[in-house]
Amino acid sequence: MLRWKKEKQGTTALLIEGARRVGKTTLVKDFAEKEYKSYIFIDFSVIDKETDFLFENMMNLDKFFIRLQTLFGVTLYKRESLIIFDEVQNKPLARQAIKHLVKDGRYDYIETGSLISIKKNVQNIVIPSEEHSETLYPMDLEEFYWAVGNTTTPRQLSEVFQMKTPMGQAVHRRWMYDLRLYMLVGGMPQAVEAYIKHNNLQAVDEVKREILQLYFNDFRHIDSTGRAARLFAAVPSQLNTNASRYQIGSVIENQTAERVADVVAGLEDSKTVLMSYNVTDPNVGMNMSRSLYSYKMFLADTGLFVTLAFWDKDFTENVIYKKLLSDKLEANLGYVYENLVAQMLRSSGNQLYYHTFPTGKGNTNYEIDFLLSRGNKLVPIEVKSSGYKTHKSLDVFCEKYSSRVGGRILLYTKDYASDGQTVCVPVYFTPFL
Repeated sequence: MLRWKKEKQGTTALLIEGARRVGKTTLVKDFAEKEYKSYIFIDFSVIDKETDFLFENMMNLDKFFIRLQTLFGVTLYKRESLIIFDEVQNKPLARQAIKHLVKDGRYDYIETGSLISIKKNVQNIVIPSEEHSETLYPMDLEEFYWAVGNTTTPRQLSEVFQMKTPMGQAVHRRWMYDLRLYMLVGGMPQAVEAYIKHNNLQAVDEVKREILQLYFNDFRHIDSTGRAARLFAAVPSQLNTNASRYQIGSVIENQTAERVADVVAGLEDSKTVLMSYNVTDPNVGMNMSRSLYSYKMFLADTGLFVTLAFWDKDFTENVIYKKLLSDKLEANLGYVYENLVAQMLRSSGNQLYYHTFPTGKGNTNYEIDFLLSRGNKLVPIEVKSSGYKTHKSLDVFCEKYSSRVGGRILLYTKDYASDGQTVCVPVYFTPFL
């Protein structure tokens, strides 16, 4: 945000997209208070009639700004003030007006929104090209440490990763415990705040259930038939099947990936899910060979994922909390780690891709969980929720595409090690890959 303010100098608006309750409003308000002489905050989810009417006719910007300052009781200063359009998807005309407001150049503009790209919200307006878009993700592991008052461990993790050496069981166990706690609490600010305030995972779970229920309500705007909600709710069970892709037909009868493409696009736009696409020809330009109808779906926040996986159970019955904290997670719950890795990779700026290929034995396939592009080489990643260092898929993939591979990584729950050409990396190092 500071870089946008300094480099753009009012030539573009900043659009911050993100899931509901991810902290967009709090972040923008804090930024406004610290970086500007004054600001006006317009919340389009609860806008009054007078303010709403201002955006119906903006031919005279001088009059518009005078009325705006009067209604909000705020004085705006040229090139020293910020105007915030919060939940801008609820007022398409305000988003369209960004083009003219930016061209006018008097003030800076930040928009925040969820479900920004729903067609019914933008079909009758011209989407401004004068927008610089950024996505706000849930708090990552480093930010979680900061929130609980630990500024030492993030620096240590970075330093140790560069050393590429095991740290011993005492340190490793401590860092794995922290990671498992992060998996359970997640990175949604309200959930983290509940943990800090109450030091009680049941209180955290209640907050996460409220957020998930809010999402289910939002999904009606994506698809009134309920398909979006059903696809979202089935994410944990779909990952648990270990299928090579999301099986649409097993969730919604008589539906295919092609038929629900618009619904899935709406879910992706909502920022509540992360999409990982199967690539048919793994190479550095993976987007060119991704299959639009062969994908896996993850939740954008693993804390929410844990709660959703046991949605039908009371907290006291939710064995995953006890088992994760005590490091007794069964192998069949390893998909929680896969969701965590997806979240950590995406929030670090990586697009998500995977690759499946036949074993030559019946209809079974090898699978590379994640593929990263580094320079002109690929880095295949396999995720293990245990300490086992078996990596047949990695070995076969690297042999098949030897000229394209620049390294191979096994993410697992034990200390740093190497196994031949495969580097075995503790999962808490994922953000540094």
